[in-house]
Amino acid sequence: MIQVEKSNNYCIIMAGGTGSRFWPIASAERPKQFIDIMGTGESMLQMTFKRVERICPRENIIIVTSRNGVEEVRKQITGLEDYQVLGEPIRRGTAPCIAYAATVIAERCPTANIVVTPSDHAVFGIENYERNINQAIGIAQKNDWIITIGVQPTNPNTKYGYIQYSEEPSLTDAHDLHKVVTFTEKPPIEMARKFVMSGEFMWNAGIFIWRLDILMSAYRSFLPNVANLFFGDKEGGRPRIGSSASAETVEQAYSMCESISTDFGILEKADNVHVMAASFGWSDVETWDSLYDTCEKNQDSNVILGGNVFTYDVKNSIIHMPDTDHTVVVQGLDGYIVAADEQTLMICRRDQEEQAVKFRADVAFSKLRGTPESDNN
Repeated sequence: MIQVEKSNNYCIIMAGGTGSRFWPIASAERPKQFIDIMGTGESMLQMTFKRVERICPRENIIIVTSRNGVEEVRKQITGLEDYQVLGEPIRRGTAPCIAYAATVIAERCPTANIVVTPSDHAVFGIENYERNINQAIGIAQKNDWIITIGVQPTNPNTKYGYIQYSEEPSLTDAHDLHKVVTFTEKPPIEMARKFVMSGEFMWNAGIFIWRLDILMSAYRSFLPNVANLFFGDKEGGRPRIGSSASAETVEQAYSMCESISTDFGILEKADNVHVMAASFGWSDVETWDSLYDTCEKNQDSNVILGGNVFTYDVKNSIIHMPDTDHTVVVQGLDGYIVAADEQTLMICRRDQEEQAVKFRADVAFSKLRGTPESDNN
């Protein structure tokens, strides 16, 4: 493995999502990344932070969240410096998010190696994770490449993005690294089946590694508007955003910036992207069903997280309860989601979990009207 100076390693944790699919336990006011959604005793953000501390020094970790989330980040991860928690004034996708953090890193280490990771994914096998990411950093440091992490698919999941890769390894001593051919975002089921059967695709884990100079060059080439707003134009006429930028300056940049993901804006267009096959377990924990698949099940194939729960003749279900003094008794369900926060209880079929978005809207509307409503259709 290529030796890397750890002090040059930086990590950008993207923590601005809403986790709306996990209603009622997650909401815009309490996004998924701030919740102990897996029943581990730690939030997804706390687990992510602890994981990347193995890769880089604590002071080299930058967390980007919404302005409303800054206080919660500081509450969950104590002792962070001002530059380590950046609050976005509005959501503009992952490309501006990463660019904002990169301006802060550029002030501190122009030769930085940067790992970008979501805050709300589950990783299993921390030693393998550390080894894979360090290997990717070493390769990115030596080559002018963007390295993304892929996961070998176990089923034709339509909720994940897919990466097609070339057959030949990119390096003779790295057989798990391949040049990326195409990216496909959340394909329909038949296409996903073909992808898995072909053996030419991996799931996109949303983790990528690049040097700061390669990052900035890619933004200049493919997202010049974003680059000019955050890095400053090449002639230096526009001031660069950074850790000392005023709230008004950041707001102006975001208000003028297009809303776009790094995947679509850069990775799908660049020809220097390579994918490394992960040797660790991974899930994006995007839905109730993916949480069910991720977590350990009891003898009745139930996942029970939190609370004081008694089940009778319950199978293939996920029950997520707050840790309160209340006792919960569930009987006679097969294939259900039973989830609650301090105010709301939802009971919904697992195969119809997309209805949760409608339920949330209906409940919010009924609260505005002051009368509960139901839809029996």
